[in-house]
Amino acid sequence: MNDTNHFPNLICANHTGFTVHSLEASLNFWVNVLGFKHLYTNTYEAGVFLDNVVGVEGASLTLAMIEAPGGHMIELLEYHSPDDIQVFKPRSCDVGAAHLAFTVKNIDGLLAKIESVGGQRLGELQTVEDGERKGLRLGYVRAPDGLTLEFLEWPDAPSA
Repeated sequence: MNDTNHFPNLICANHTGFTVHSLEASLNFWVNVLGFKHLYTNTYEAGVFLDNVVGVEGASLTLAMIEAPGGHMIELLEYHSPDDIQVFKPRSCDVGAAHLAFTVKNIDGLLAKIESVGGQRLGELQTVEDGERKGLRLGYVRAPDGLTLEFLEWPDAPSA
């Protein structure tokens, strides 16, 4: 790639944000089921600053920042207003759908734990049969808030 074709001010990804129905329930899932670390929680009241940041007039919210094993941060946002908040649960094929993928160990145990708290598999766990990714086990789940997560377990996954 030619160096003149990139955006020179982009340094790194900072975090991934997800809007959730219940911050309390989401924190339980991300911290107690997936093992993330809860860093902090802040509440933001409706006002010009927040309206301009999120592009939603009259928005108020509480957010929690959590950190994944390995360091990636996720911002969970529970909006309290406006009154016409909608819930979307797009399929993987729907334009605008997104998923977040994690390398894991003991994928079977993790999927069972996720299902025990209301998550659901979106298909069957699969194993790559040949090529560079031979032996990789992977599957999609729908987390309790409707977020799509992918889990990948490599055949030579480290134990930590």
